Amino acid sequence: MNVIDRFVEMVSPEKALQRETARWKLETVRNFQNSGYDESGAARNKSSTRGWIASSKTPQEDIDKNIPVLRQRSRSLFMSAPLAVSAIKTNRTNIIGEGLQLKSRIDAEFLRMTPDQAARWQRSAEREFELWAHSKFCDATRVNNFYEIQQVACMSWLMNGDACILLEYDKPTREFPYGFRIHLIESDRVSTPQSTGNNVYLYATDPETKNRIFNGVEVDKNNRVVAYHICSTYPNSNLYAQKKWKRVKAFGDKTGIPNILMIYETERAEQYRGVPYLAPVIESLKQLTRYSDAEMMAAVINGFFTVFVTSEKGTSEIGFTGVIDEEDSVSDDERHYEIGSGMVNMLAPGEKIEIADAKRPSSNFDAFTTSLAKYVGAALEIPVEILIKNFNSSYSAARASLLEAWKAFRMKRAWLAADFCQPVYEIFLTEAIAKGRLRAPGFFLDPLIRMAYCRAQWNGPAQGMIDPLKEVNAAERRIEIGISTRQRETVEMTGGDFESNVAQLARENQLMKDAGLLAGGINSNEEEKGEGKTDGTEDEGDEPPGSSDESEDGGE
Repeated sequence: MNVIDRFVEMVSPEKALQRETARWKLETVRNFQNSGYDESGAARNKSSTRGWIASSKTPQEDIDKNIPVLRQRSRSLFMSAPLAVSAIKTNRTNIIGEGLQLKSRIDAEFLRMTPDQAARWQRSAEREFELWAHSKFCDATRVNNFYEIQQVACMSWLMNGDACILLEYDKPTREFPYGFRIHLIESDRVSTPQSTGNNVYLYATDPETKNRIFNGVEVDKNNRVVAYHICSTYPNSNLYAQKKWKRVKAFGDKTGIPNILMIYETERAEQYRGVPYLAPVIESLKQLTRYSDAEMMAAVINGFFTVFVTSEKGTSEIGFTGVIDEEDSVSDDERHYEIGSGMVNMLAPGEKIEIADAKRPSSNFDAFTTSLAKYVGAALEIPVEILIKNFNSSYSAARASLLEAWKAFRMKRAWLAADFCQPVYEIFLTEAIAKGRLRAPGFFLDPLIRMAYCRAQWNGPAQGMIDPLKEVNAAERRIEIGISTRQRETVEMTGGDFESNVAQLARENQLMKDAGLLAGGINSNEEEKGEGKTDGTEDEGDEPPGSSDESEDGGE
């Protein structure tokens, strides 16, 4: 209560009560108006948010107009910033590795096939695909095979924001019977006609179709992607004087098969181009690189300036210039000071030694860079241990970091397989069946039958094991209680195939049996003598020395 309120209360308590009631009601209204986010992120009256002016518009205005700059800076960081290189290559290695391998998984029940018939058809399809995928003729430029193209596409996706793949056809040959080709191009080439460098036209209209073009992507009035505009060269390149744009339809008019695959991570609805993977941390990575360079340069400079000799005389009288002092007739050899193990130097009167110590590198350098790497890793979904390849924590912490990182790796692998590998396999399968190299009744008649034949699984590099014995025991237990399968555990632990392993083991066992190593051979003798387990392991639950088995062996 202020002075006026106290005076009113003394003169007329009723009026004072009315004033207090009115004040309480007004405060209630204000609190109601400032409830929710008005008191936190949406507050406009706080000093911390008063100067924060945020204005979000369409995905094309927020994303497309900034993509050229983000793309160039992302590439610059990849070529100069160690953490940026680690982030992108770590994803590439764990998502793709040596390449995602095809494992055909047709719907045998729907196709009315027996398990043996389905297995034979799947092996035939995989064999034909390997013929195409392992050859560099599958690449329109004849530089990489299909698995190497996967690695480049993944790098392009992460570095540029999206990866653009043209699906082309060429004349088959006797050695390579397929005409299907893949042509991976840089994202910059997919651009709005007449756009150059960082000047990207956000909105343009195709003169023939009257459709809108956003950053090279043409959409109709219903915002459906209908075509892509591809430049004959890089829009911001000066190597070629003339640039021409070609309109490529997104899908074939008769077949509906895609003519171009655009791989990117969608952040917002009606978004047509991807954002570089490093976009959220570009500034942090650049500042960290500058700080590291400054510390390195300071340390180098500090290594040059080691010792200074200060004197009360003039600098010309010290004698380091190699000029004889005419007044004292003393050469510079008598004033030559050296630094070394066990060296003793006599200083002239008035001279003293000062050591240059720039305190570089800073004692906080490692702690600061590690802390910043944690924030960068959190934004990129890569734990700091994996980002900087430094595992100094406990087994539990290291395993938790690995599991958390693999959630993101598996998700990106699923995206890449669904948007790139699977469409490529379906187009290849269509050509193989059309040429009669594979027999698939009803493939071109019913979409359900087509989908049943095209079902596939794409296996990549395994997660890896920190403690193999614990991991294998856990996998064995999961199979025993029925929450996993041998096929799934084989893929996740080694990246292999269980059926292929069984067939290979059967052949190996037969070879060992024929050589006399399984029946009455080395393994059986070791078991009889009790010299060790056949698997070469020793558990804590083994019988202690002096058991009945060992007693019998000892008697023998």
